[in-house]
Amino acid sequence: MNTYKIAVLPGDGTGGEVVREGLKVLDVISKTHGFKLDCQMFDLGGERYLRTGEVLPDSVLKELRSYRAIYLGAVGHPDVKPGILEKGLLLKLRFSLEQYINLRPVRLYPGVDCPLKNKKPEDIDFVVVRENNEGLYVGEGEFIKKGTPDEVAIQISRNTYHGVERCLRYAFEYTRKRNRDKKLTLCGKTNVLTYAFDLWERVFHKLGAEEYPDIQRDYAHVDATCMWMIKNPEWFDVIVTDNMFGDIITDLGAMIQGGMGIAAGGNINPKGVSMFEPIGGSAPKYTGKNVINPLAAIMAGSMLLEHLGEEQAAKDIEDSVMWVTAKKLKSLAAGKMGYSTTEVGDLVVQGLDNKVRG
Repeated sequence: MNTYKIAVLPGDGTGGEVVREGLKVLDVISKTHGFKLDCQMFDLGGERYLRTGEVLPDSVLKELRSYRAIYLGAVGHPDVKPGILEKGLLLKLRFSLEQYINLRPVRLYPGVDCPLKNKKPEDIDFVVVRENNEGLYVGEGEFIKKGTPDEVAIQISRNTYHGVERCLRYAFEYTRKRNRDKKLTLCGKTNVLTYAFDLWERVFHKLGAEEYPDIQRDYAHVDATCMWMIKNPEWFDVIVTDNMFGDIITDLGAMIQGGMGIAAGGNINPKGVSMFEPIGGSAPKYTGKNVINPLAAIMAGSMLLEHLGEEQAAKDIEDSVMWVTAKKLKSLAAGKMGYSTTEVGDLVVQGLDNKVRG
C-alpha cells in the first residue's frame, strides 16, 4: 500500500471548515483505492502570528520539505495587516519550495450558474499555467525621494531564461498529456513589454518547433485573452503566462466557472513539494457558521491526488463533485447552497459511494 505524507495547513477563517470536508473525502477515497494519506496538521496563519509574532519559522519550513504535498485551507486574518501573511507564508512557501508552476483548471460543472450568456460546460474547459516564482512578484524595486512630490516608485519584473523555459516546458508537456485540442496559447503583451515577452516568445517558439511539433502554438495579448475568455472561452485549451498576468486571468477564470466556491489550484514543484488550495479567501464573516462552500477545497484535494499519481481517485472525486453540483446544490454561494458545509461534504462522499456501488 502506498503511503503519502501530507502536511495540512487549515489556516485562517473558514479554512479549517473546508479542509475538514476535504479530508473527509480524501479519507474515504484513499480506503476505496487502497492507499494511505499520513496527514499532519500545522499551525500556520493569522492566529499563530498574533500569538507569537511568527509567520513561517525556518524550522517549520525545513520540516515541510519532508512531505510529499501540502494541503492548504485559507490565509487571511482581519486583525493582521495585509501583506504580512501573503508574503510571509504564501509567497515564502512558493519561492522557498520552488513551486514554480501555478496550475489553475477552469472548468464549468453541470448545474453551476455561469455569468456568460449561452455558455455550457462543454464551452468552458481550459487550464492556465502561470509562472509562479519570477516576474513582478520577486519584490525587486526601490523608492526614490519617497514621500516627496518628486517620488519615483520602481517595480522590476525579473524573467530569466531558466525560469521561463521550465514554465513553458511544463505547459507544453501538460498540453500534450491533457490531449484535448493540443493547443497552447502564450498570453503576454509583446507590443509593450518588449523585453520580458520578447524572451517568453522566443523560448516559446524555440521549444515548440524543436520538441513539441505536435502542439499547436497560439499567442494572445493579455487584454485580448480577457476578452476572449468572456466571448469565446471554448477557444482555449491551455494558456501559459507570467506571474502577474496569470494572477489576473485566473481570477477571471474563477468567475466564469461559477465563482470562488468551486475554483481550486496547485502550486507545483514537479520534483519537490507542491501545495494545493481553494482559490477563495478565508471569508472570516462566515467562520463557524457551517455555511461556506467546501467544493473548492475538495477539488484541491482531487488535484493533490492527481499530482501524487492517484489519477483514478482524483477523477472519482471530480465526478462526485459534478454529481453534487448537477443534482443537489441550489447555488455555490455561502448560505445559499441548500445544505450546510458539513452536508455538502457528506454529499460528495455519498457520490463516491454511489460510484462504487455502480
